[in-house]
Amino acid sequence: MKVYGDNKLKLITCNSNPELAAEIAEWIGLPLCHSEVIRFSDGEIQVQLDESVRGCDVYVIQSTCAPVNDHLMELLIMVDALKRASAKTINVVIPYYGYARQDRKARPRDPITAKLVANLIEKAGADRLISLDLHAMQIQGFFDIPVDHLLGVPILAQYFLNKQLEDIVVVSPDHGGVVRARRLADDLSAPLAIIDKRRPAPNISEVMNIIGEVKGKTCILIDDIIDTAGTIVLAANALMADGAKSVYACCTHPVLSGPAMERIEKAPIHELIVLNTIPITHSNPSTKIKVLSVAPLVGEAIILVHEELSVSKLFEGPKKAQRPAVSSPV
Repeated sequence: MKVYGDNKLKLITCNSNPELAAEIAEWIGLPLCHSEVIRFSDGEIQVQLDESVRGCDVYVIQSTCAPVNDHLMELLIMVDALKRASAKTINVVIPYYGYARQDRKARPRDPITAKLVANLIEKAGADRLISLDLHAMQIQGFFDIPVDHLLGVPILAQYFLNKQLEDIVVVSPDHGGVVRARRLADDLSAPLAIIDKRRPAPNISEVMNIIGEVKGKTCILIDDIIDTAGTIVLAANALMADGAKSVYACCTHPVLSGPAMERIEKAPIHELIVLNTIPITHSNPSTKIKVLSVAPLVGEAIILVHEELSVSKLFEGPKKAQRPAVSSPV
């Protein structure tokens, strides 16, 4: 294992994704700080720091995934503890930003919860946010502290380039994901197709039309989040019905709640490639799921930020910056 020589850089984790935090620490070459997150019998959370962080640049690695409220409170309490322990800077690394889908007022009297979460993180004492594939780009503007917004597309693109698939077309499952799908299509030098759908109710969608040529093609569906898998499975069924040769799917954040695993297992999806921003804790995960690690990407971002260097090279496609993906078991 390589060793990073700056003892003013500290890495710490809470309980949401300790496996990813350990991978990031190993990639950088630093041990995780000794700390403990304790939950009392009444549900209250206490954080204990077992080593000094005075004058250090601390990076707290914590996805706010399910149970989102518990993990969010762990993060806020950890930030407060670090602030009171005289850390020089407190940088929150949130690979998956919970509540990101509540980013606007869709109906009268709706809250904008993604903004509320940003306010809480700032008020607790965070100095910087590093996150990955925020559901809505405007969430960066909800913060008055620096935000480094990393992209998962280069990791996914590298995986598909290594597979050397033929006759591929990248498919966006809805209009909102076109920018992301176009980025993957550019990296793979492939054409783009779009599924025109409507969503009559939350977690329910209907395919209206397929824009683009998919007949006889290997289709790669890409989304930022797969939650109940209703959208991605409906899209896969529509592509196969329209003559697609095979369907792959990929996403950055595998929320995979409710009936997702059963739906994916039964769907005409050859393989589902996800990133480990959220741990897959299902007792019987689908055999179609392939997990790639974001540890090299996040670890590199932490080092560049700590050394006050530009992170722009992290946005280059796989043809410019070869970053082989690290596999993680499901």
